[in-house]
Amino acid sequence: MNENAGKELERHLPDAVRTRLQSLRISDGVATLVLDVTGLDGLERDRLDIAAKDALRTAPGVSEVRVAMMGEKRARRLISVGSGKGGVGKSTLSANLAIALARSGIKTGLVDADIYGPSQARLMATEGARPQATPEKKLIPVQSEWGVPMLSMAHLASPGQAIAWRGPMAGNALSQLVDADWGDVDLLVVDLPPGTGDVQLTMLQRFKPMGAVIVSTPQDLALMDAARAISLFDQGKVPVIGIVENMAGYVCPHCGGVSDPFGAGGAEAAAGEMGHAFLGRVPLDIAIRQASDAGSPPAAGDGPQSEAFAAIARRIATWLANQRQPSEATA
Repeated sequence: MNENAGKELERHLPDAVRTRLQSLRISDGVATLVLDVTGLDGLERDRLDIAAKDALRTAPGVSEVRVAMMGEKRARRLISVGSGKGGVGKSTLSANLAIALARSGIKTGLVDADIYGPSQARLMATEGARPQATPEKKLIPVQSEWGVPMLSMAHLASPGQAIAWRGPMAGNALSQLVDADWGDVDLLVVDLPPGTGDVQLTMLQRFKPMGAVIVSTPQDLALMDAARAISLFDQGKVPVIGIVENMAGYVCPHCGGVSDPFGAGGAEAAAGEMGHAFLGRVPLDIAIRQASDAGSPPAAGDGPQSEAFAAIARRIATWLANQRQPSEATA
């Protein structure tokens, strides 16, 4: 081992890595860095890892680069996906966003917070799975085949069982799902039930999402309800990341033509009027419905359906990357 050689290698590192560097040594061609990543999320850690390896991979005498990270990880981030009414495709969007975000490199988990009408187990092909628990009695999320760990009341209740609980019981169930042992998951996508009821209030009061995504179809009635959901998040001081227009144009499976049974552009226009970002639109495509019913989310594949969700996920990932963390804002 040559410590002087390690100091010489420091010159090759970018400032972002050097400021986090605890030690750098080289032995038998293997350069080993120890970085202090306290306060950084998973995406920022990944960026440091890539930057360090890229900087040293071609340095003289280096055949391999290993990066070790130390430091307490900050609190997990949550984003909520909400709507003012049911039937707008919120759960389908949540599942596909979680997958698209995971495919982009963000360690993402999915919480089905629709306590009374859970659907994510079907969408993510985890029906029949039952979560285990830690010695501390925390739930261990179910692993989907799409690389997204998840939890839903469908994993805890009997198939087809009606969940007839009053508000406090539903709130406690939500806490059990969110407070699970999520491991190294950095971001939780929380699929909220429709409306502005007890579960939404519990989410705002106990867990305070980093931001909210609002889903609406293009027609006026759905947009009115979406405005109510936005108002709730505004009252809870949760920033709205943006609005997604779902079922935006019907794609004919035979001729490929597009018609607009629910109108067109309403959510985008409403976003502009309310001063919120428009995140994108998802078409009313029978292929999306068929894949979702079969437990094969389109975002896990390729093609135009997958790209619709991936484009929205990229905008959300950019928004997340631009946010300052509370510890940074008050330092």
